[in-house]
Order: sequence, then structure tokens, then C-alpha cells
Amino acid sequence: MAYVAALLFVGIPLGIMTVHNRFKPVARINPIIAAYAAGLLIAPLLPVDAAVAAVQENAANVAVVFSIPLMLFSVDLRRLRTIGRDATVSLVLSVVAIAIAVSVGHLILRGHLEQSNVVAGLLVGVYTGGTPNLAAIRTALQADTSLYLTVHTADIVVSAVYILFIVTAGKSVFGWFLKHETHTGRPRTPEDFTGVLQRGNRARSLRALGLALVVVALAFGVSLLFPADSQTVVVILALTTLSMLATLIPGVTRFTTSFRMGEMIILVFAVAVGSMARIEEILAASPIILLFVTIAVFGSLLIHVILARIFRVGPEVLIVTSVAAICSPPFVGMVAPSIRNPQIIAAGITTGIIGYALGNYLGVLTVWLLGMV
Repeated sequence: MAYVAALLFVGIPLGIMTVHNRFKPVARINPIIAAYAAGLLIAPLLPVDAAVAAVQENAANVAVVFSIPLMLFSVDLRRLRTIGRDATVSLVLSVVAIAIAVSVGHLILRGHLEQSNVVAGLLVGVYTGGTPNLAAIRTALQADTSLYLTVHTADIVVSAVYILFIVTAGKSVFGWFLKHETHTGRPRTPEDFTGVLQRGNRARSLRALGLALVVVALAFGVSLLFPADSQTVVVILALTTLSMLATLIPGVTRFTTSFRMGEMIILVFAVAVGSMARIEEILAASPIILLFVTIAVFGSLLIHVILARIFRVGPEVLIVTSVAAICSPPFVGMVAPSIRNPQIIAAGITTGIIGYALGNYLGVLTVWLLGMV
């Protein structure tokens, strides 16, 4: 049965990507959510034994390790200035806002929630970066799978309400409160899923995968210099750091397929972790965590808007950087009809990709700092 589980963890993501590429109505659904749902559906079919559990854990960990460098190869450290003053400031303000909101949530709920600081770290990671950061921090901290899945489930629910507000009333509400001038550059966006294996991209994809292998090997090598109980955290942070440094190598940021390759690998993680779920445990633990996530999302949005008013950031830039942070870069396209400014949309996607690089550091730092409070 362990072999069957391994085939499912690879086959289901391939099926999701195939459907996502060929059917436009389905393309509107986040593939990561579809992968988690698939994992939840197959969970009752998998036996609870050591062999299957080992496959689940190994598939999740390997997927996280390889997705980090592949996704971060898209960040060009030398071109950060091109995203513009407003987008840069709004990115910083969004990080400050989520840090404040999550810290407040921790202080309010720590008496009602075990490992409140771990939940806080997961939330900072996912709302400065995205699901890959949530997965990476979960791996780094070896957080309980049920806790992780509860946080992710609450994130899906609250984020759906958030995005509904943004696409319906967000621009009008923020436009009333903020200035309207915006200044942005023209950053590039990552390739579609369909571009990864196209004839002109195959060599580029292979080079990206080869460099990722080198980065992973180096990160594990660095971790051996540290005590065994801290090696997992060191691996994740070393992967992040080495991947960012690799972007300084000429040509690496032209691996335009690497970002989508990383997202494709994260689908394996999503299916594997979803298959570990015990729905009754998730539902039993969800009310307090749902409240925590609500404070994180809407509390940080309120703080972000107030700070944007102080630092004179425009409403359109605030929307795209907020959506990129809270929901991840692919969701920026959902607000495109209300923005209709490709420069600003591209700037939002770029700040979201930068957030992927920041999320691991900030999430781990949050757990450590709030653990002392």
C-alpha cells in the first residue's frame, strides 16, 4: 500500500495540473486547494500503518525542500528597485501589519490555545509569503500535522471572505481613505504551468532543477555543523539563504519556469499532508484557530490601510500588495478587473514573490520571539 500511496502523491498533482491547463473554468481554482481536497478525500482509503506514514512524511518533506529553491530563483535581488516606491513601501507595511496583528492575536489567545506561538509563526509565514512558507515552517518546527491542517483550513475560509471583500468593495473603500497616485516599474511574472515542459523551456527547466539539487545538498551540508535538534530549522533557513544568493549567479533569474516547477512540487506536499488528516480532529480544534486567523487577516488589513494613509501609498498598490501577501501572487490576477493597470498588477506579483523569500525567516523568528513572551 505504501507504493500505491507514493503513486497517488505524484499522480494526483499531475492530474490537477493537466486539468488546470486544459479547462479554463477550472483554472480559476487554486491548484493547492484542489490538491489538499484530494488528499483529504483519499485519507480514509489509506491504512494507518508505519510504511504509509513514512511515505507521507517523506513525500511532504522532500517536496518542501525542493520547492523552496525553485520558487526563490525567480527573485532578482538586483532589480528590487524596479517595483517602485509605493509597492516597496507597501510591501514593508504589509509585513509590519501582519507582525502586529499576529502578536496581538497571540497575546489574546495564548491562554486558550496550546502552541499559540507556533500558530503565530505559521500565520506570519503564510501571510508574508504563501502556502510554501506555511509548509516550510511546519517542517522546520516539526509542527503537529493536525495543527498545521487546522491552520490551513481556517486560512482557506477566512481568505475567501477577504478576497470577496477586496474584489467587490475594496477599491471603493480604500479609495475613499487613501491617495490615488501610484508609481511602479515593470517586473516580470512567472511562467504558466504549460510553459515548464515546452520545447524552448526544457533545457531551462533542467538547469533550474540541477541548481536546486546543488542548493539542497549544500543546505544539508551546512545543517550538519549544528546540533541534531536544530538541524531541520537550519536546513530550511539555509535553503532560503542559498537560494537567494544563487539568484546573483548570471542567468539564474532567467530560469522563468522555476517558479511554476516549485508550485508543482508543492502540490505533492499538499496531497501528502492532506492524506494525513483526521477531519474530526481538525473540526474540534478549529474555533480558536479560526478566530486567530481572522484577527491576523483583517487586523493586518486594517493596520496596513492606516499605515498606507500615513506613508501616502495609493489604494491600487495597497490592494495588489495585500492580496499578494494574504493570498499569494497567483491571486493578484483576481483583482485585475478592478485595477486595469498591468504595471501595478505586475508589481504586486513581484512583491508577493519577495514575500516568499521573507516568510521563512519571519515565521521562525516569530515563533522564537513570542515563545519568550
